Amino acid sequence: MIAVVTDSTCDLSPAQLQEQGVTVVPLHVQVGDQQFLDWVELDPDDLYRRMEQGQSASTRPPSAETFADIYRQLLTTHQHVVSLHISAQLSETLQHARQAAQHLGAEDRITIIDSGVTTAPLAELVLRAAHTARTTENPRDVVTAVTRARSRMHAEFTVTDLEYLRRGGRLSRAGEFMANLLNIRPVLTFDDGRIVPARRVRGKGATQDMIARMTERFGNTPINVTIAIAGRDKDRINELRLALSNSSLNIAQGRVQLIGAVTGAHVGPGTYGFQAVPADA
Repeated sequence: MIAVVTDSTCDLSPAQLQEQGVTVVPLHVQVGDQQFLDWVELDPDDLYRRMEQGQSASTRPPSAETFADIYRQLLTTHQHVVSLHISAQLSETLQHARQAAQHLGAEDRITIIDSGVTTAPLAELVLRAAHTARTTENPRDVVTAVTRARSRMHAEFTVTDLEYLRRGGRLSRAGEFMANLLNIRPVLTFDDGRIVPARRVRGKGATQDMIARMTERFGNTPINVTIAIAGRDKDRINELRLALSNSSLNIAQGRVQLIGAVTGAHVGPGTYGFQAVPADA
């Protein structure tokens, strides 16, 4: 049997992870002088309310000791562990997972994968890994499924309030002022494991811009699309669903996923985007 492990930045709910048989290792979120386990002790909307009230938030990875305890337990009931995590460029989580495998001397039984992404794209890869692990006894099959899906994935998002990027040091105060003055918002994507600006759009054009890029990428190919959003904003979710339904995209399956506290702490409430992958990936 193959066990699948991930971290809480995949932003699948505890119930979803339990249903998939995936073990999750939570990251830590500090809000003001309080510390919480991501998704265990802190719901994303609780964080977003605090951020809107002016509280600062920061994050830190699970310890190598935490990973070692989880791996040790899983290896008593499984032949192999596939551990799939947030990009090593965004967090030290992957480094701590590798340290744990080395400490246990079990590197031949623990395969650790750098997803190169986080939040909804990572969730898609975790779901693929869990599905494949149920159908094979060879961990290489799981790695192949994840690698294939990652290579065919398209993911972009935009922030609605630049203040949070400025707070995190990713934007100067002058840059924030000029962007707000010109009503410009960045469209962000993943590149070589980092979150980078892909382009800039004006006003409310980001949604249609991102949908247009998905259309260019996939054409009429059937795709699975995830709406990722920082906050349970029903009106915005309905707007995004309507925009997708009015597009020419061939959507085989769609879902909505909340952006969790770890990613949200850096990009802020209201951030949203789309993740898409061919349905046969």
